[in-house]
Amino acid sequence: MAPLLHTHQIHPRATLNRLHFLLYSLSLLLLLYHHTTTPSSFLLLLADVFLAFMWLLSQGFRWRPVRRWEFPELLSKVTASKDFPALDVFICTADPYKEPPVGVASTALSALAFDYPSDRLSVYVSDDGGSDLTLFAFFEAAKFARCWLPFCRENGVMERSPEAYFQSGGCDGEAEEMKVMFESLKERVDCAMEKGHVDLNLVNSLEEKEIFKTWKNFTRKDHPSVIQVLLESKKDKDITGHPLPNLIYISREKRPASLHNFKAGALNTLLRVSETMTNAPLILTLDCDMCSNDPHAPQRALCYFLDKDFSPNLSFVQFPQRFTGLNINDIYNGEFRRVFTLGEQGLDGLQGANYIGTGCFFSRRSLYSSPPVAMPSFDEFKLQSCLLSSELVLLKAHEAASSEYEHGRKEWGSQIGFRYGTLVEDYYTGYMLHCQGWRSVFCNPNRPAFLGEAPKSLVDAISQSKRWFVGLYQVCFSRYCPLLYGCRKISMLAGFCYMYYALWGCWCIPLTIYGLLPQLALFYGKSLFPKASDPWFFLYAYLFLSTYIQDLIEFMEVGGLIWRWWSEQRMWLIKGISSSTFGTLDFILSQIGCSALGFNLTTKVQKEEENKLYENGKFVFSTASPFFVSMGMIAIVNVISFIFGFIKAVRRIGGLDEMLIQLFLSGFIMTNSWPIYEAMFIRKDGGKMPESVTKASILLSSILLYLGNFYFT
Repeated sequence: MAPLLHTHQIHPRATLNRLHFLLYSLSLLLLLYHHTTTPSSFLLLLADVFLAFMWLLSQGFRWRPVRRWEFPELLSKVTASKDFPALDVFICTADPYKEPPVGVASTALSALAFDYPSDRLSVYVSDDGGSDLTLFAFFEAAKFARCWLPFCRENGVMERSPEAYFQSGGCDGEAEEMKVMFESLKERVDCAMEKGHVDLNLVNSLEEKEIFKTWKNFTRKDHPSVIQVLLESKKDKDITGHPLPNLIYISREKRPASLHNFKAGALNTLLRVSETMTNAPLILTLDCDMCSNDPHAPQRALCYFLDKDFSPNLSFVQFPQRFTGLNINDIYNGEFRRVFTLGEQGLDGLQGANYIGTGCFFSRRSLYSSPPVAMPSFDEFKLQSCLLSSELVLLKAHEAASSEYEHGRKEWGSQIGFRYGTLVEDYYTGYMLHCQGWRSVFCNPNRPAFLGEAPKSLVDAISQSKRWFVGLYQVCFSRYCPLLYGCRKISMLAGFCYMYYALWGCWCIPLTIYGLLPQLALFYGKSLFPKASDPWFFLYAYLFLSTYIQDLIEFMEVGGLIWRWWSEQRMWLIKGISSSTFGTLDFILSQIGCSALGFNLTTKVQKEEENKLYENGKFVFSTASPFFVSMGMIAIVNVISFIFGFIKAVRRIGGLDEMLIQLFLSGFIMTNSWPIYEAMFIRKDGGKMPESVTKASILLSSILLYLGNFYFT
């Protein structure tokens, strides 16, 4: 009898969620009934209908959440480690100034250092920036790997990213020597970065000098393909004589006349190139700043892929994103526990977790076809018999990296590989794989398998979300809309979950209405909600309190802290009136041909003062961004409405009873907006709100308050 490699359990809260669903559904029906029997604002009705619809979609996540456990220590009873299926690791980078090459190299080194048979491990790095600076960093990293890998192996190091390991401190003896070597690597790369190109005096070998001479006429959007085998398992060994894994640098061909399809295009190039070179049956995709934090992570994935009864239709095993360097309250909600943990647990109980772009082990065959009827054999994937650096292998690899390769091959990006047509290629790829019949697994061990860096800038965090919202709209309003196409191809509940994400950007509708309309009515003394003495008041109180209490309980169940939950709620409101609004406008304008979508990377280089403010829990508003104008406008409308509305309510008999809900809404938004008020009127540091943004916010809020006179009188 085969050993049990994994097990799972439906989360105990599933039963409570279903009971809450019944009670909350009845409450929503009563709320809609109240709208039809009591004269109210059409806009409030619209907001409540949308909120009810989004709540209904979100119940898919709560219907059958699953927890899983793996037993990698039992793998030896299934197969010897030397017979593990080969693994190709894909790492993408695109700009050496936004994604520092030393950090990308550290990510690659952490993957090279997996506790995995070295002859079955290959790391591919895609440089979509076509930068000689990135290649130079990897030449240096390849040399450092000869010492780093045996050091990790002999000392049982768990943090196998040298950058992360040395930042954690505690170095002595051999570790101090390794640190000196790594600092030397950084200095050489930093020197090249300062000059903006690789000075040939920094390059030691004649072969490397010849390679870098060819980069003089390269531009980011126009250059031939570059494929460099930096380490080759069949001939390269570390300082202890142990074979090294393969390390291959790739910069695909770019031509102005050819579409490159952003990250999905880079991943598909890696898919083809790796097929010609190593053709591993398993593929791991990693963000360039998402380092391995557990060298045994591949073995956890194998607990599912080597289960013969489980794996025939298994496409991928997704690990959650975890982050380092977050401040104590995670003020910008970099953790995304709602999406990366709770959402994935919920989907895992349906069709399977969604692909979130990094920390994901794929079965290669799933990226090419629908689920097989018979159990696949990993032996079908033959290891390359020739040297990877041989002329024949490199010739085929360059052909696969050509900008012309996909011309006439329309199945790439639609039926094969990572999917095109959206800025959220990860969400779209996972969704379409599920629609093809594949399933997936969410693997969430106690020790985070991978650790990355979340945005530590408010502008970056909002810009990142705006890009996601635009990409999700592109899927929502396509022929593959999850509510229409997905609910037919996968389960209805799974389709609801994908639709919930697809409509994420629409949160701007109810949040803007609830952020302005009741407050303007309060300013003019107009009541829009039941009195506190009215029985209908308790319906509103129940809906609000039960939503937030359930949300808090779920958040804390997956390890969240209460102040981080508060940060999550605040950022949900902030993004709902900024990135959600601008993402929606961006998408609408792009559909009518008034603007072109860009793909702006989230910067990972922070200014010293901004870092210090972030560590102290201070929001940074130093950029004159339209995002901040929308935040400031709503914050000012709420504080003015609260003050004037409270004064009017106190002076009028029964006024507080009549206006309690509107006063509460204004007070709630004011509490969430405290960092905005502080940045506008109190702070003097570099993170304060620019004066131009404050003036624009005051002007727009004044106009809104004035226009309310025509609506409410």
